[in-house]
Amino acid sequence: MHGKLLLLAGLYLVQGLPYGLQSSLLPILLRTHGLSLTRVGLTKGLYAPWLFKLAWAPLVDRRGSPRVWLTLSTVSLGLVCGLLTVFPPPQAGQTGLPTIMMGLLLLLNLGAAVQDVALDTVAVQLLEPKELGPGNTVQVVAYKLGSALAGGGLLVLFPTLSWPLLFLLLAATYWLAAALAWAAPALGQLPRPQVSEHTPTTSYFLQDLLAVPGTLWTAGFVLTYKLGEQGAGSLFPLLLLDHGVSASDLGLWSGLGAMTCSIAGSSLGGALLARHWQPLSLLRSVLQLRLGSLACQTVLLFYLSTPGASLEPGTIMRGAALLSLCLQQFLGGVVTTATFTVMMHCSQMAPRARQATHYSLLATLELLGKLLPGTLAGVLADGLGPRLCFAAFLVLSGLPILDLSLAPSNLT
Repeated sequence: MHGKLLLLAGLYLVQGLPYGLQSSLLPILLRTHGLSLTRVGLTKGLYAPWLFKLAWAPLVDRRGSPRVWLTLSTVSLGLVCGLLTVFPPPQAGQTGLPTIMMGLLLLLNLGAAVQDVALDTVAVQLLEPKELGPGNTVQVVAYKLGSALAGGGLLVLFPTLSWPLLFLLLAATYWLAAALAWAAPALGQLPRPQVSEHTPTTSYFLQDLLAVPGTLWTAGFVLTYKLGEQGAGSLFPLLLLDHGVSASDLGLWSGLGAMTCSIAGSSLGGALLARHWQPLSLLRSVLQLRLGSLACQTVLLFYLSTPGASLEPGTIMRGAALLSLCLQQFLGGVVTTATFTVMMHCSQMAPRARQATHYSLLATLELLGKLLPGTLAGVLADGLGPRLCFAAFLVLSGLPILDLSLAPSNLT
């Protein structure tokens, strides 16, 4: 089992790099150059290729091997990073990202989305039922570590690390990962997909996926469980930046610090699952703690709106605000590990020829539930004000707690 987990850890770490680059580095870089919260939030539209994974997931299920798809997609990510070395980062005075850079970042997300389908297929087929807890812990922790390295780590180093060197390092990392994927013996032993002579219609295809036991409930849960957390998490660091917290401090706390806490939470979730905690029972307990943590963060936001509120270095409120980022990420890490375990358990009940597509359906909905609040948070904050926006996030964070009471028995 340890060989499987080590292989998955290396590949999922590489998969997290594009997310960290665009979720942590770019928003703060653009905000420091004067872009509105709306424009910063709308750059998350670059994640659009991830929402269309169902378009190529059936190809991964029916054509070629997961190893080939994984290797080719990882090589293509290295090529895109090589092209990004030619173009400079956004400069002061620009109203947004240059068009060519936006196109290359879209291609980067497209390659990462194809890689994600192939890697999830490998994980679903490689892991035994008893290995799901440790396997999903490795998946989440390694992905977040890659995100932290490419997000908060690069934000701290960005003043001294040139843009071309940054993407050359990323390109070399991707090509090394591609060689690892191609040479790994475990991937060569995976069964090749059986090619069907009949291609099902789209409606029948979706009915076939939704007929898998527990799919409808799982789809609804993963679509809603991150709505409040993700909206608050994408907006709160930018509001701290507006109140005088430096970009380097945010890179340390919101990037590396918060991600370290997220990884610790994911590891704790995996350890609890390995000790035979039921995923849904664990979710019920931690979601209630997450709701309380977000309520405290909302109180901090209301304080910042009062006259004379200060986040000067050394003040208690500054420390509380930065620590709240870490606490939310810690609890979110436990929630994510438990949720991905439920998703993979549900997908393993699908026929083998549909497992990659089934998991991609759930993962796409999970991503959509994170992208929507992250993209619209800036628009809502500019239009309604941060206080009303956070009140809505607090309500949304209570919905998955109610949803757990409707969970089907085959997922418990």
